Amino acid sequence: MARTAGFLTLVFSSLAHTFSHLFTLLYATVVLVLEKEWGMGYDTLFALSIPMSVLFGAAALPAGWLGDRWSASGAMALFFVGVGGCSVLAGLSDTPLALGLSLAGIGLFASIYHPVGIPWLVRNATNRGRALGINGVFGSAGTAGAALVAGFLADLYGWRAAFILPGAVCLVVAAGFIWARQAGLLLDRAEDAVPQPAPQKGDIWRVFWVMSATMLCTGLIYQATAFALPKVFDERLSGFFHDSVLGIGGMVTIVYTCSALTQLLGGELADRYSLRGVYATVQWLQIPVIIGAMMTIHPALVGVAALMVSLNVAGQPAENSLLAKYTPPQWRGRAFGAKFVLTLGVSSLGVAVIPVIYRLTGTLDMLFVLLAAAAACAGIFALLLPRDGRGAPAAAEQPAPVAAE
Repeated sequence: MARTAGFLTLVFSSLAHTFSHLFTLLYATVVLVLEKEWGMGYDTLFALSIPMSVLFGAAALPAGWLGDRWSASGAMALFFVGVGGCSVLAGLSDTPLALGLSLAGIGLFASIYHPVGIPWLVRNATNRGRALGINGVFGSAGTAGAALVAGFLADLYGWRAAFILPGAVCLVVAAGFIWARQAGLLLDRAEDAVPQPAPQKGDIWRVFWVMSATMLCTGLIYQATAFALPKVFDERLSGFFHDSVLGIGGMVTIVYTCSALTQLLGGELADRYSLRGVYATVQWLQIPVIIGAMMTIHPALVGVAALMVSLNVAGQPAENSLLAKYTPPQWRGRAFGAKFVLTLGVSSLGVAVIPVIYRLTGTLDMLFVLLAAAAACAGIFALLLPRDGRGAPAAAEQPAPVAAE
């Protein structure tokens, strides 16, 4: 029974990770179609997605509390039903207000996944590193597939289909999840299946304050890049693809597909070497690559952007490993909730800045300067983390958890 529950937890948690990123990024590509259909400016239309981005992160803390105090699987059921239903409503919207409210609903329900789904998986997994590594790849698949799914459906069937069809798929998965939960095939564990040593109180607070700063910076880079890339490619490379929304979406998909595998590499590094060293190194390496992306106006931009995103997500396994290592199991939902308030909520200020920069300058070039500065700040703060003195892993050590944004 425990084996079956662990497997189904991995399946549903991985699907939910895909959905959490896919549905919150559909609009970043759909907005390119609405510019023409609704005759409104990019900055005005893009602003409709800001409440969604804010709620995606800001509601993570109460969602984590709900998962800790009530039921993780019950909260996950709300996730599937809410995200799927609000996506269908977005596709049926006829006014900017209705669309904005539907997008906000997607952000609200999508906020449940990270603070609930990841701790739920950690508690049920017998091999955490492997389970969370697979789960992280599924999360990147959602980010990678959002632009392609939205571009494909919008080009062939119209922008409404880009919301309605994925929403219907999510509702079908919701029905399967609810059935499995009612049948007793999913478990809500109070303790970890594989216990970890208790962290020291002094290290807990030190890691909390330092990582609050680093996670804010890394989240800002991730969020702003994911929302801005479709427009950056549209401005610089659309001529190479005859102004096709599907072509632009395909380039974004290539970027995030390439970056997905780096999470497995990041997980291996986090298991074998100093978490502090791995985490700080990837922050510093991002800076020259971000500057290179700002200066590239050529199809090579796709490769540079792929490297830029790869370095950002490669640090996520070490980041999540640090958070899990220094958090007691009974507080883990709220700890991950606090993390995603920073990485997806407060850092959504980076998303809010996108239309402002575009309105003032007519391009998104200055956004890259902001991202490079955020990477530098994350690198500095990461050096303040405790030294864990790890080299090659000891045979008896349990691999540290690996997860993704």
